[in-house]
Formats: sequence, C-alpha cells, structure tokens
Amino acid sequence: MSPPADRLRANSSRPPSKPKNPIQSIFSTPPQWLHLYGDFITKNAHQVSQIESALRSLTYIIPGRFRDAEIASETLHSGVQLLSLYHDAVLRGAITRIPGLSPKIPSPHSRYTRFWTAKSRLYRRIALLLQIVQYTELLWEMAAKRKGEKIRWRVVILLEVIKAVCRLLLMRVTNSRPLVTPPLPERDPIPPDVDQNDEDALKELMGEDISSTGTNGSAKAVHEKEWTMPRTGSSLPSLPNPGDISSYLMSRVLTADDIKPAAKLLNTLSRSGQTAEILHILSPLVYAIALSRSRDKKSWAPWLIGFSMEYAARQLRDRGLRSTALENEEWGKRYWAAGWWTMRGAFYEHFTKNVVSGVRRRMPSLVSGILEDYEYLWENYYFSTSA
Repeated sequence: MSPPADRLRANSSRPPSKPKNPIQSIFSTPPQWLHLYGDFITKNAHQVSQIESALRSLTYIIPGRFRDAEIASETLHSGVQLLSLYHDAVLRGAITRIPGLSPKIPSPHSRYTRFWTAKSRLYRRIALLLQIVQYTELLWEMAAKRKGEKIRWRVVILLEVIKAVCRLLLMRVTNSRPLVTPPLPERDPIPPDVDQNDEDALKELMGEDISSTGTNGSAKAVHEKEWTMPRTGSSLPSLPNPGDISSYLMSRVLTADDIKPAAKLLNTLSRSGQTAEILHILSPLVYAIALSRSRDKKSWAPWLIGFSMEYAARQLRDRGLRSTALENEEWGKRYWAAGWWTMRGAFYEHFTKNVVSGVRRRMPSLVSGILEDYEYLWENYYFSTSA
C-alpha cells in the first residue's frame, strides 16, 4: 500500500479533535495581562507613584465626599490603596532584577519586614490580610450603616476582631516581638532618573560639573550615581563634589543596625513587654465593644476604658538599653497615632468638636466646606478616626 494511502487511513482512524473551550482560553489570558501590566509598572515606577498620590489626594478633596457620594469616593480611595499594595509587591520582585530600584542601605523597617515575609509564608499571608482589612474597613462600615446601626456595629466589631487576631498571630510568628507598622515592606523611594544615559554618568565619574535632571526635573546627588561599564557590566562609583564631601562620607557610614541580622532589629519582648503589646492590640477592640453598648455619644466610659488600656501599654513597654532603634521608631509612630483619641467619643463631643467648629467658621468657604465634610465623617463613622 502506498504511503499516502497509509497516511489517509491513519488520519481517518483518529478521533475528531475537540474544539477549544472558549472559557479555558479566556482564563488563560489574565496571567499574560498581569505580566504585561507588571512590566509596565516596573518600567514606569516613578510615574505610577505620582499618579497614586494624585488619586489619593483627589479622594480627600472631592466636594461632598462623605455625604452624597460617600461610598463611591471611599470605594475609589480603597481601590487605590489596594492597587498600591499590588504595585508594592510587583516592585519588590523587580528590585532583584533592576539594581537601580534598590537603595544602597535599606531602612531597618524594610529589612525586618522583608526578612519575615521571605522566611514565613504565614506571616506574609496574615500581614496581607491585615493590610487589606485596614484599607477597606471604612468602606465596609459605610456599606453596613445603610442596613442600620445594629448591623453597622456588628461589622465594626467583626473587623476589629479580625485585626486583633491577625496582630496576635503576627506576634506569635515573630516569636513575641513587637509589631511594626505597616507589617509589609514599604515601597522604597523610586529614583526619578534611573534610566539616565551613560554619557552623563561618565561625565560625573570624571568629576565634571553637569546640571542634568531626571524625568521630573530634580537632579540626583553626584555621589549617589554609578557608571556601569558596557563590556564587563561592573559599576564604578562617581567622584564626590568637592563642596559636598561630608554628605558623600555620611552616605557610606554603616551603623550598628545596618550590619545587625534582620531578625535582631527587634528584641524578643519580656513579660511586661508582651503584656504591653497585648494591651495595645486589644484596646481598639475593647473600645469598639464599649462604644457599641453605650447609647450616649457623650458618655465618658468607653473613651476612658480604651484610653486607659493604651496608656497602660505605654507604661509597661520595654525601655532602656534593650530597646532598638526600630522599636523606638515604632513607638514614636504609636505616640503620634494616639492623637486620634482627641477625635473620638466623649473627648470629641465635649472639646474637639467646638474647636473644629470655631476654626471652620474662620476659614474661606472652600476650606470650610471640606472641613464640614470631615466633621460629618468624624461624627458618624468609627473607622474614620481609627489608628
């Protein structure tokens, strides 16, 4: 039998090929889109950061943000925050591939959080859940309030329970170390002129004075740039400006925290320190429960309970020589966040509300209108003043 006849018989004996499932083809395309989107974010990191900042600012100054269009504008704000969270993950992955995006000496917070996110998958997932809840909590409260005050307070308490459980688990995963804010690595500052051409870099390497600027019009310090040799790929540091020797030397100084292992940037808490951390974690939950059971907004009992727990945590915290720079930095953030207690509960109703109203009456109409919208927010939503 001739070969063409054999080939024809073999083809006729095969079962007919099934048509490609259109749903399967649809679900195979998102990974490609995400890959292209990730490449775009990596190549335009500085511009993306500026757009995110502009969108956040816009959500704060939209007229009537907290009244007629409160859910729509808060959805936009939460969406920008969640998108920024995704961008942070993309850029963290790009740091290993693009040396220009990585700072010379990362901050202690960045080193510590990167260590735990790389070491523990549980830490990474819990920290991500905590960040998502914090970014969307006000939106959930706004949606729940439309179902009634009872449903609203149930949602508020549920979200505070989730946050408290996440923080306790993070404390457990890190072997009883203090929490850091935020629990995930922050985005490193993006240099605006990473893609500057080699000619300018060579001029700076030779010590010539040039006034080249980046894409946003800001010039980068001479000693912060390097020139990559095209043949070997090795990089050479540029020469310092003769009038800026001190900055050049300080940029290369290593502190004790810079050479310390990332896990040692925060010490394991003592018993009193653990008690302080637990009180700090539980104080928002206890305050929310007390506030939900109080029918009088001017009652001092919920405010005093929550503030007392926060004050006790500050008195019991580990002090002295055992405290590291990262721990002191974290407690500094908590001290600033404690200022929100002046905007909550009875303290706001008795004192701060009158002060804000007096300031608003003295402001121009545009500023007064925005401030009035914020007054509505502070008076009607729990998470608007939640730290």
